[in-house]
Amino acid sequence: MAGSESAGQPGSGRHIPSSRLSGGEAHAVRNLAVFGSPIEHSKSPNLHAAAYRVLGLDWVYGRRQVEVAQLADVVSALGSEWRGLSLTMPLKQQAFALSDTLDRTAQVTGAVNTMLLDDTGDRRIHGFNTDVAGIVGALRDAGTPTVGHGLVLGAGATASSALAALAQLGARDVTVAARSAERAEPLHDVADELGVALRVRELAFGWADLDGVDAVISTLPGTASLEHPLPDELIARSTLLDVAYDPWPSALGHQWAAHGSRAASGLDMLVHQALIQVRIFVLGDPLVVLPDEAAVLGAMFNAVGISRPAA
Repeated sequence: MAGSESAGQPGSGRHIPSSRLSGGEAHAVRNLAVFGSPIEHSKSPNLHAAAYRVLGLDWVYGRRQVEVAQLADVVSALGSEWRGLSLTMPLKQQAFALSDTLDRTAQVTGAVNTMLLDDTGDRRIHGFNTDVAGIVGALRDAGTPTVGHGLVLGAGATASSALAALAQLGARDVTVAARSAERAEPLHDVADELGVALRVRELAFGWADLDGVDAVISTLPGTASLEHPLPDELIARSTLLDVAYDPWPSALGHQWAAHGSRAASGLDMLVHQALIQVRIFVLGDPLVVLPDEAAVLGAMFNAVGISRPAA
């Protein structure tokens, strides 16, 4: 496989000296981009440009509006100067289907948000999921290095990554609250693979029996309001990661702020997952730490206007 499920740990893994980047291949101009629909709001070009400046790489990272039905043709038409792609909604499942190899996290979640394009011989596409790393990094930055019982709001494409991230942080019980129980059905297979006990409830049923929740991950739109507000005592004792970041604070973010509780936005998640993408694009391995990675990560946080949270 191209990687492993433990690939989501910024700051961990094998270190590599700066001399690894001194060769002509590393300094050759390479093209990268983020594909999705809509895409004009994406902050990924700023994040990646900041990272490659620190690394001394003259690489070009853009954005392109691509629909699901177009992805296969667009990828196959890319020339040898293309090194890799970031995939955002709604392309992650199609990217999974197009990948020739998959890292463990992509296999478990059924979603690929990173493609490494191999130019040796016949082009092969190596698929990775770095969203899990982003969620783990964001929750750790918010002061939550371990989780006992997690609550995931929503059962869309990001929910499987949220489930995997909670498992990586130690959770063995996860509750998913969705508009309908049917939407969460695919998550049962993910939970079984991860060894997590999954409970599914519908958002309309309220919030009884959630006494042990210590982390909440919302995959809902940032402006979404819940029919039944979350209990004050749950908000007071838990950390929130809302994958939405525009606007921020989100509706849920305001509730956590009102209680003085810890919360992180999707922007923190975005930075951490992009760092693992940079590892993949530059070194071909999500587990290999970049030269002066702390400076790279700091530049990426600065590029999106937030300070690197204290370790």
